[in-house]
This record gives sequence, structure tokens and C-alpha cells, in this order.
Amino acid sequence: MSLVSFLLYVVITSFTPGPNNIMAMLFANKYGFNKTIKFCFGVGAGFFVIMILSSYFNLVLHNFIPKIELPMMILGAGYMLFLAFKIITSRASDQDDDGGKYNGFLAGMLLQFVNPKGILYGITVVGTFILPSYTSNISLLLFSLFLAFVGFLSTSCWSLFGSVFQTFLSKYRSQFNVAMALLLAYSAISIFIG
Repeated sequence: MSLVSFLLYVVITSFTPGPNNIMAMLFANKYGFNKTIKFCFGVGAGFFVIMILSSYFNLVLHNFIPKIELPMMILGAGYMLFLAFKIITSRASDQDDDGGKYNGFLAGMLLQFVNPKGILYGITVVGTFILPSYTSNISLLLFSLFLAFVGFLSTSCWSLFGSVFQTFLSKYRSQFNVAMALLLAYSAISIFIG
């Protein structure tokens, strides 16, 4: 395994905009970093489960993907469009109406199971970089922990950004919401054209 290629792929894929990072930034902007960290831990935990599943079922999934790819794409894109709709229709007065019910550990964890970017990333990184060189249970567990940690770091960084610029972004909340909703919609559409 080329360690440099592996790390470049992991960092670039993890830190680029996607549902996890965009939602983490939005939540931190809306509720603050401390209230968003549970979501980030949930993303990390869900991502860990996805990485473990990708590790042990990579060959099975590889053979089965053509059958589940379209339903997963539709489900994932639909969820992202739902999130985009919720963001674009929220108003400044809505800030505390939902009490952050989508900003918790469970929401962050469950997002991973409908996040096509995360699932395809797991299948790709495990199949391309890890399984050709490492197949022991301990190495698969350690790589899964590492990848989940990187996922947690990326959502935490995006959360920190949203929190640090909270005052600035609150002045431009509607423009910020539109931009975040458009990024999520773009992510959803890019599933079908990318």
C-alpha cells in the first residue's frame, strides 16, 4: 500500500464538503460547537460501523453493489434534498424550535447509513488501499478506527468553522442557509452525474 496515496485520499475525501461536514457546520453555527460535538461523535461512530462492514464484506458488497446502488443513491439523495429543504426553509426564529433534535449522536450515526459518499468512500478505501495489503482482524479494526477518527476530525473542523463565524454568519443567516442548502442539493445531484 502506498501510504502517501492512502493518506491523501483519506484526507481529501474526508475534509471536502459532503453531508456530514455541511450539517456539522450548520449545526455549530446554529447551536454552537459544544452542542454539535455529539453529532460529530455520532458521525465518527457511524463511520466506524461503515468501515468495519466495508472491511469484512467488501467482496460481497462488490458483487452485490449493482443491485443496491440505485436504491442507495435514491435514498441518500432524497435524504440530502430533505436536509437541504429543512435548511432553506428555516428562519432565524426557528433556531430553537426543534431543540436541535437532528443535532445529536444518533442523528449523526444514522446519517452514515444513508450517506452515499461515506459508504462509497468506505468501499473504495478498504478495497483499494487496505485489503490488498492487510487482512488480519486487528489491522482491519485499527484502520477502521483510524478512518472513523479522521471522519470525526473533519466534522469537528467544519463545526469549529461554523461556531467561530457564528456572529458573522448570523447576520447573513438566510444567505448562509441558501448556500448550505445548495451545497447539499449539489451533493445529492452529483451522486447521479459523478
